Amino acid sequence: MRSLRLFALLDHLRGRTVPISADALAQMLGVSVRTIYRDMVTLQAMGAPVRGEAGVGYQLERGYFLPPLHLDHDEMDAVMLGMRLIAARSDEPLAAAARRASAKFAASMEPNRQATYSNLPLRAVSKETAESEGAKAHLSLLRDAIRQRLILRITYADLSGNESERTIRPLGLTLFDSAWLLTGWCGTRDDFRNFRADRIAIISTTGITFRHEKGRRFEDYLKTL
Repeated sequence: MRSLRLFALLDHLRGRTVPISADALAQMLGVSVRTIYRDMVTLQAMGAPVRGEAGVGYQLERGYFLPPLHLDHDEMDAVMLGMRLIAARSDEPLAAAARRASAKFAASMEPNRQATYSNLPLRAVSKETAESEGAKAHLSLLRDAIRQRLILRITYADLSGNESERTIRPLGLTLFDSAWLLTGWCGTRDDFRNFRADRIAIISTTGITFRHEKGRRFEDYLKTL
């Protein structure tokens, strides 16, 4: 969610007395430096007093305070339901992060709308299954590996129960109704492959990082669909 990232950028800039580099911000938020550059241009175009430039660093002008966040009713419904869906369908670290993010949204709203948002009559319920429990065991490690671009070794069991050893570049996660799907570049097949997270029997990091290469990125995979 880009809007969340823009607010996170402002939070990281607030109160800093010296500029912070785009590289440091990119590491904090788990995105590319190029994405930080684009986000800073967007913030400046929206009127945020961000001072700095690529190669130097960024900071907010002194005396700047974030205004209360104003969401219309549909936007509040979307944010709350999205947060509760993540909390219901994810492992505990991500579920806890969703609850914290939701609380931050509430705190950033106008006082008369905070209670309305927090008490929205919207719920997301997820039935616990063997598949969901199996996926949750790996989600935290998979997210970290995607964020840090760490090559993984996995033992994977297909739907017939046949196991294979794979070395993969983890690229992205997709949540379906009944399963989490890991998309990666498989070194064994030299191509994109999808793996159900609940069918990964063993997973370990190699400690080796990889660079995103054109034709082998998550966005390149999405173009094949």
